[in-house]
Amino acid sequence: MLSPTILPRPAGSCLRAVVSRSKGSPSSWGGGARRRSLATTSSSNGFFPDKPKGPTVSTAIPGPNSKEASQAIAQFQDPRTHVFVTDYAKSKGNYIADVDGNILLDVFAQIASIPIGYNNPRLLELAKSDEFAIAASVVVPHEYFSSFLVQELTVSIPCSMNRPALGSFPPKEWAQAINSGLLSVAPSGTPHLFTQMCGSCANEGALKAAFMAYRARQRGEEQAFSAEEMSSCMKNEAPGAPQLTAMSFTTAFHGRLLGSLSLTRSKAIHKLDIPAFDWPAVPFPLLKYPLSEYASENAETEARALAQVEATIVEQKKIGRDVAALIVEPIQAEGGDNHASPGFFNALRTLTKEHGVYMIVDEVQTGVGATGSFWAHEKWNLDTPPDFVTFSKKMQAAGFYHRAELRASLPYRNYNTWMGDPVRALQAREMISYIQEHDLVSHTESIGNALYSSLLSRAKSSHSQHIQNLRGENAGTFIAWDLETAAKRDKLVVEMRQRGVNMGACGDRAVRLRPMLIFGQPQMDVLLGTLDEVLKEL
Repeated sequence: MLSPTILPRPAGSCLRAVVSRSKGSPSSWGGGARRRSLATTSSSNGFFPDKPKGPTVSTAIPGPNSKEASQAIAQFQDPRTHVFVTDYAKSKGNYIADVDGNILLDVFAQIASIPIGYNNPRLLELAKSDEFAIAASVVVPHEYFSSFLVQELTVSIPCSMNRPALGSFPPKEWAQAINSGLLSVAPSGTPHLFTQMCGSCANEGALKAAFMAYRARQRGEEQAFSAEEMSSCMKNEAPGAPQLTAMSFTTAFHGRLLGSLSLTRSKAIHKLDIPAFDWPAVPFPLLKYPLSEYASENAETEARALAQVEATIVEQKKIGRDVAALIVEPIQAEGGDNHASPGFFNALRTLTKEHGVYMIVDEVQTGVGATGSFWAHEKWNLDTPPDFVTFSKKMQAAGFYHRAELRASLPYRNYNTWMGDPVRALQAREMISYIQEHDLVSHTESIGNALYSSLLSRAKSSHSQHIQNLRGENAGTFIAWDLETAAKRDKLVVEMRQRGVNMGACGDRAVRLRPMLIFGQPQMDVLLGTLDEVLKEL
């Protein structure tokens, strides 16, 4: 039996990061006493005890240090998408710091991916814990521990990692970690979970599961694969590689991997020169605003979209290209923050059930509380849950929820080496706990309503020219609006950043707000005050 390699004595910060633990404490990383002790740790001054009082900007953004750091990256990677180079050690709560010392209110949050703030004390505490170290699987020198701890723990500080292939060699604590974390917030009707590495991976995994389930239903679940199917799939030919299709909507974004990119329809630059599956897309119902003034017209727009969905399903079946799955975002984020009514999604679910099409709800950007409910599709009040719900971004982990019967018929059919990441699963669990303890979903709903009302008053008066088609009412802080042109939109984003507010764009001429769940009244005051200044000069 091979002995584990012992790391050399860690120096400096690594030594200080070693976590002491009294005899009798649990050694698992699935929860237990450590988690309960962390649950009592909260800031007495809002969510962060030493958060910045506001933005400070002393250089152009990007500044000289940021440009220099970006050029260093350019030696091995394309830097042209860099906005600025970040100093994450100095970023705190709602505020992001760059390497020039500028501190900005961040209402874009790593493209909607930070739920509870930069350097949240709870996550920093987790990073020092025994269970995090166990997840990181590091062996440290014996002299740092009593004989009891050496026997109890073979790991500690995450100076290096031995990452498990979760599909084949899961850690003994994996079930407990998932049950106390990701599965504790599973959407209704989808109690099973497949962990993945990113949002695109999650959508592709759900799509594969849908295709396999569709074919299993066609041939009969107990029927074995035929010799013809086995041989033809190796040549990318039917019947082993069936001519099934997946339906998405125009202006949708579902990722940039080869399969998910065929579903994506938001921007041409994403798709140019990439071969694509011949899969159908139907128009998403682009509503007119204010909704109260266009209720009848918007209802007709949604009805036309639904009619086209059904017509496309029927037509595809006639030509032997069955639609096995339909994928939809609750709010089309990258495509311009396009909303539809709960009635539209209920009718869509009815159509998918009637025609035997699996429904995938892509909650990669909308999930984890940003819309004022943990999952945006909860607000639809569906009679029958979706077949799959995908997630990533704010969860800091990725994957898809599904029903038990949608598992692949045989092992290794839906599989990859990593199948997620134990460290990210722990991070997700701790964030879920923090969100629940601080009631951040309700908080986001409340502050989002206040933010929307403040923007609406400006759209009706002082900034009517620059705040057009305001959308996101009753959708938490998931708010966006259009400017007159793309050029003015881009100028707004740049000027806001230069004055200390980092925000993002989407669609043809829209700006989108994606603040963290800890975004509150002080941050709203900074955002609106800066916005007023910039719009007056735009």
